[in-house]
Amino acid sequence: MTDLDARSLRDAYDTQIRPEIPDPLPTGVTIDRDGPLVRILGLDQRGFITYRTLDGLAGAELDALIARQVEFFRARGEGVEWKLNGHDEPADLGDRLRAAGFVPEDLETVVVGPVAALAAAVPMPPEGVRLREVTSREDLERIAAMEEAVWNEDRSHLVTGLAREIEADPQSITIVVAEAGDTVVSAGWVRYLRNTGFATLWGGSTLPGWRRRGVYRALVAYRARLAEQRGKTLVQVDCSPDSRPILERLGLVAVTTTTPYVYTP
Repeated sequence: MTDLDARSLRDAYDTQIRPEIPDPLPTGVTIDRDGPLVRILGLDQRGFITYRTLDGLAGAELDALIARQVEFFRARGEGVEWKLNGHDEPADLGDRLRAAGFVPEDLETVVVGPVAALAAAVPMPPEGVRLREVTSREDLERIAAMEEAVWNEDRSHLVTGLAREIEADPQSITIVVAEAGDTVVSAGWVRYLRNTGFATLWGGSTLPGWRRRGVYRALVAYRARLAEQRGKTLVQVDCSPDSRPILERLGLVAVTTTTPYVYTP
């Protein structure tokens, strides 16, 4: 891939995916706007701020916009995530968010590429592991329990959030578990974005004893095939340092980074 390819893929990401607004909106989820920002409420355990660009805001005007978000969520007694991409302008946006009380969490890399490259790989989980599509609350609770074992933190919000998405439109998301006997060893989901060429991949956490055995790669290939069947041509992933080399070997290209900046009242 050339730099031009990476720029074209980033442009597609900016114009087709951002701002990241659920469509359709699950029950209980609302959105409102403040200038270029879109605030999403009720989707997760905290609010979410997304946008395509900040329309050239800088300096005191930008600080005032950030301060309004702090006041809005402070009044609600609710935390909020501001999703900052590495190519967002102005360049000092992260500094301004920190000055307003937002705390950066782990940086991830945004990778984008053709679905066909991923779908060409045959899903081959290791011996004793099967892949299965799930929708039941019981299975969602098993996924949350696996994630809690991996991350040592409460992941119960996944159950509610994924259940709401399935209820709003079961054709917009597919959730896949990797199971060894009765144990969920990994799980991931794919969202098919309406009116775009994109599918996006999420999840992928894997129990420590099952890492580096091809479970994640098999989940990626399986979900890519689902996306291809639905006519999607591009796939996007916010990936960790562990999964990035796997995805790049499969043909995805790093186009930017993303960092959650979190404000907690």
